[in-house]
Parts: sequence; C-alpha cells; structure tokens
Amino acid sequence: MPEGHTIHRLARDLHATFAGRVVEVSSPQGRFSSGAAVIDGTVLHTTDAHGKHLFLGFGAATERRWVHVHLGLYGKFRISPGPAEQPWGEVRMRLATATAYADLRGPTRCQLVDDTDKLAVHERLGPDPIRGDDPAHALRRISRSRTPIAVLLMDQKVMAGVGNAYRAEVLFRAGLDPATPGRDVDPVVLSGIWADLVQLMNHGVRTGRIDTVRPEHEPDAMGRPPRVDAHGGEVYVYRRTGLPCFLCGTEIRTREAAARNLFWCPNCQEPSRQQ
Repeated sequence: MPEGHTIHRLARDLHATFAGRVVEVSSPQGRFSSGAAVIDGTVLHTTDAHGKHLFLGFGAATERRWVHVHLGLYGKFRISPGPAEQPWGEVRMRLATATAYADLRGPTRCQLVDDTDKLAVHERLGPDPIRGDDPAHALRRISRSRTPIAVLLMDQKVMAGVGNAYRAEVLFRAGLDPATPGRDVDPVVLSGIWADLVQLMNHGVRTGRIDTVRPEHEPDAMGRPPRVDAHGGEVYVYRRTGLPCFLCGTEIRTREAAARNLFWCPNCQEPSRQQ
C-alpha cells in the first residue's frame, strides 16, 4: 500500500498538471460514471492529501465537490502526456486535458463527496507528518496506551500516512523495540520519532523514494552495493529479512504486527539497550 509521501507527491503532481484547467472527467470502467458526470467539464481548483487519502477539488469554493481517492493495496494513479490514448484495463476514473491525462485504476475508494464529507475524513485521521500538523494529541494518545508502539504507528487514527516501511525504519533509527507499549516509550524518544517522520517523509515527497539510512551508512560510505528493490531507496531493516544489520551484523528478523510484516534488528532494538 502506498505510504503518505506517495499520496502527497501525487497531489502535488496532479495540481501541477491540471489545476486551473477545465478537465474532462470520465469513467471508462463505468463504476464512477455518475460522479464523473457531475464534474466533467469543470475546473480542477485544488488538490489535498491527508495520510493515505487524496482529494481533488472541482468547482467554485461555494459549491466545491471533491473526488475522494484511497488507493488501497492495488490502486494506481498514473499521469501521462496528452493526447489521451484509448483506455486499457479497468480505468475507474480518467482526467484529461489537451496536454495530459491521468488514469486511476484499482482504488479502494473513488467517490464524489462534499465539504462536510471531506471534513469527516480529516476528523477521523491522526496528524500527518507531511502536513505540518501538531502532533501533541497523537503523542499523548500513544503515551497512555498499552498497545505496542509498532501497532500504534500503523493506526491511521493515531498518525496518518505512516506505513510499514516508515514504521520499521523510524523504530530502528530510534533503537526502539517494536513491542514496547506506547506508554513505556520515553517522551523524548517519542517526540524524536515524530521529528524523524517529518524529515524522512518530506524527503520522500521530494524524491519519490523511501531513504532512511544516515550518510555514514550509505553504500559509498560503507563500500556496499546499493539496494536493488522495486520500492527503491536505502533502508536499514525494511524487507531485509535474514540479511545482516548494517550496524551490528545481526540477522534482520520479521514477524506480523498490525496485519503487516514487521522488520527489526533484535540486537540494535533489544529492550535492554533502551534508556
């Protein structure tokens, strides 16, 4: 599932390509036909992202309609130069101008909503590290919880946009055992995790990659080959099961947490090492 940086980057790119223009909106697949008919031929004024939720705002501010998109596990939203080609596959929604088009395939959600509906989505999500949100409420919630920190970080009601890769990586960078209950995490460490997410996820928006290794652990600095992975980016533990930790050489392990594979180093993130 795409993490928050991907959705924010997509919102930025869609805005740069279509904002301020009259957009043809269609649903070649047919499942969004009624929604597409309402906004077809109107101006895309703005885009917005919160966590893993994307919003495209059409029409005047007084009667704004939003397309709410959640890509889920299989969704893809691809922007291509125009003129638009004949649709192939199951295209839920197509945006098109004379110079560019974007096809949405396989999302969990593609729905036309109004301002009230959009606000309801924001209200059920936690603060987003990329939006510049105030993390105070999320940090208080974590500090009172018996739930493991690895589960809390994946709860979108606690923090929005954090996915499996960023979860694993910030816990490694903090030297924190993923099983630690939220209430047992030192407040300074918890604040540091938020600050780390802000830095790493904004870097992801700029580059389109998840890069989490510090300069001294990059391939050139360590004399190791760069990571080869469809997801790209240099990481410490994510999807490195059975490989040696860059810091201590211990094999990276994996187990399930919050219905996703959790990756960690049992030595660098050993409970006895935590202060």
